[in-house]
Amino acid sequence: MTNRTAFVTGASRGIGRTVALRLAAAGARIVVASNERENNDLVVAEIVAAGGQAFPIYLDLTSQESIKESVAAALKEAGHIDILVNNAGVTKDGFALRMRKEDWDFVLNINLTGAFLITQQVMPGMIKERWGRIINMASVVGLSGNPSQANYVSSKAGIIGLTKGLAQELGSRNITVNAVAPGFIETDMTAKLPEEVKDRMKAAIPLKRAGKPEDVAAAVAFLASEEAGYITGHVLSVNGGMYM
Repeated sequence: MTNRTAFVTGASRGIGRTVALRLAAAGARIVVASNERENNDLVVAEIVAAGGQAFPIYLDLTSQESIKESVAAALKEAGHIDILVNNAGVTKDGFALRMRKEDWDFVLNINLTGAFLITQQVMPGMIKERWGRIINMASVVGLSGNPSQANYVSSKAGIIGLTKGLAQELGSRNITVNAVAPGFIETDMTAKLPEEVKDRMKAAIPLKRAGKPEDVAAAVAFLASEEAGYITGHVLSVNGGMYM
């Protein structure tokens, strides 16, 4: 990935941070983008300390203006964006019967609309260069459904639809668009679950363990590589067999 620039949203922590580190290790220059300025700086410092190249960008996916400004700033710094990883995502769980519209809008606006808007800003450069990799972070629940997550499930199912639609639009320009659908992954978010809940989830997974952020990052790195140049419109499940 030498001379490639990767823009990773939600790169300040969790899976996004691990994806940024993995792509940097493969030789890409990383745009560490999130709304957490201090954590952005920490991830950049970690990449640079390991011999990689990176710079931070403040990104607020709830603001179309921030999205435009963030991409413009990244292009000014790097000159081009070759790889876009739409990783940033939020949850606001609750039973559908009582779900507030603002909670529905909050999750859809960041997880789906935000991903679309930033992709829209990055596409012209990829089209001009006739090369690009767009990797969208879906979820196992976007395939299987999940109670108390109507908004999150809808956003991730929408990401899968967006992936397939864009893959058809952009394929003739040598731009691939794929999705990664993680299952139960060990993150700060899942660490807060009660042990009995985690044990029950692991028992239902054929590989009998939770995944690690590195498992997801490896899938993203493959889809971003030259070797994946004939794969587009695909949803790569990283779930240990949790859903088949």
